[in-house]
Amino acid sequence: MKITKKHITNIAFVVLIGLMIYPPTKVFFIRLISFSPSEIKAENQQQIKNTNWQLKGLNTKNINLKELDNKVVFVSFWATWCGPCLAEMPSIKILYDDYKDKVTFLFVTNEDWQTVSKFYTKKKFDFPTYNQLTMPPSELESSSIPATFILDKNKKIVIDKRGPADWDSSATRKILDDLLN
Repeated sequence: MKITKKHITNIAFVVLIGLMIYPPTKVFFIRLISFSPSEIKAENQQQIKNTNWQLKGLNTKNINLKELDNKVVFVSFWATWCGPCLAEMPSIKILYDDYKDKVTFLFVTNEDWQTVSKFYTKKKFDFPTYNQLTMPPSELESSSIPATFILDKNKKIVIDKRGPADWDSSATRKILDDLLN
């Protein structure tokens, strides 16, 4: 049988599709196309009205959003089974390591600690992780994950990013530095 250009194209297409559905490669491709999130214009930033959002700490103490007045807050809704979440975690880890003493990070999942702990051990993550005890503020509700928000010291949403992003970017760091000053 003679191999034609059409055969080679079909084989390449099948291999490409196979690579895209293979989880490690899928995460790599998602990482490749993830960009830095952008800041919401000041006039379009939403104020969180109900800050009484109780979170149960899985590897940290319980917390309520209303306790975080005058703090910059990074909220990430995620899951261990979510490919786009996995794709953005390494960039979040770098940002977390550099800002964990200045910014309050809330990693929110509906998974149990045993599942999250195994994942964290395997990936060498140490994020403060929470389950929700009450519904989140309506301004933070999302039907998809990852959903990540950065709140200023007055609980205005400065970044609202649905889907994966590159969080370790100079643009994100500038936004955080401006919010902290």
